[in-house]
Amino acid sequence: MRLFSYVVARDYGFAPNPFFNVCTLATCKPEIRRLAAVGDWVVGTGTAERGRTGYLVYAMKVGETKTLEQYFDDPRFQLKKPNLRGSKKQAFGDNIYSKAPSGEWLQLDSHHTFPDGSPNPANIKNDTRTNRMLVGTEYVYCGGEGPPIAAKFRGLSGADICAGRGHKSRFPDAFVKAFVDWINELGMRQYIGEPLDWTRTP
Repeated sequence: MRLFSYVVARDYGFAPNPFFNVCTLATCKPEIRRLAAVGDWVVGTGTAERGRTGYLVYAMKVGETKTLEQYFDDPRFQLKKPNLRGSKKQAFGDNIYSKAPSGEWLQLDSHHTFPDGSPNPANIKNDTRTNRMLVGTEYVYCGGEGPPIAAKFRGLSGADICAGRGHKSRFPDAFVKAFVDWINELGMRQYIGEPLDWTRTP
């Protein structure tokens, strides 16, 4: 079991998407999506820009991996396709990629397109750099209401769960087990609080 940790710089409920009783990471963080295996944990922490360094945003146990095309076609995840005229949780759907017969990536009108709905080549390139996404039903998503991470995981034991740029994954086994135990002891399950950056949207 490995633990991947990173800072959630933009928390809109898009990456990760914690809605409809399943947490998915299908965009952004291509290296984590490439490396994480079933049974691993992915943890997102708060950003210094919003004064949330050291706070938990979410933690997800990887239960399944799929290609982006498999995710797009899977009947279980059709509600994860964005509906920009719906509620916020519908508008920030992350199930946005399919392929044309030519092999070209198609991008649904979404949080990762341009404001007029046209495809954003930079986001397409980054998101599809890893044709793999992560699914978890064992997760907690706190958004902007997450608790401070216990001090023992902030460097007192020789390792700091909070990453800088990129991500961290080289944690001692005992550290990983203790952190997962701490997550479970919180007693929180699935969707707990709104995404922090919803306060920036109409």
